[in-house]
Amino acid sequence: MIFQKEIQLQAYPRGFHIITHSILQSIPSLPDAGLLNVFIKHTSAGLSINENADPDVLHDYELYFNKIVPENLNGLRHTIEGPDDMPAHIKSSLVGSSISIPITEGKLNLGTWQGIYLCEFRNSGGPRKLILTIYS
Repeated sequence: MIFQKEIQLQAYPRGFHIITHSILQSIPSLPDAGLLNVFIKHTSAGLSINENADPDVLHDYELYFNKIVPENLNGLRHTIEGPDDMPAHIKSSLVGSSISIPITEGKLNLGTWQGIYLCEFRNSGGPRKLILTIYS
C-alpha cells in the first residue's frame, strides 16, 4: 500500500530546523512496518537526518556550511536572485532533496538522538513544500 501527501511548511529563517514533529503531525498514522520517504520540492533547501538534542548542532551546521560555500564567491554567474541563491543551490546539492526512514512497530525507526532537518539555505526562502510517501 502507498500513502502520499503534499504538505507546506511555514517559512523558516535561514539555518537548520528540526521538523520531525511537523511531519508526524501531517500523517494520519504510520503502518506497523514500512518506509517513509520525504522529498523537498525546492532547489535551495534540503533535508537531512541528524542530532536532535543539542541546539548547538544547528548553529554549528550553519557556521560550517557558510564556510565551505560562502556568499559573494568570485566567478559565480547565477546571481540575479541575490548573493545567497547560488550558494543555496550548491548547499542543497550537498545535503540532498530526500530522506528515507524505516517504520517499525508503527513508529519512525530513528536513532535516540536523530531528527529530520529542514536545511534552509536562503535568507528568505518562504514556505517549503514536501512530499511525504509511505510504503507499507
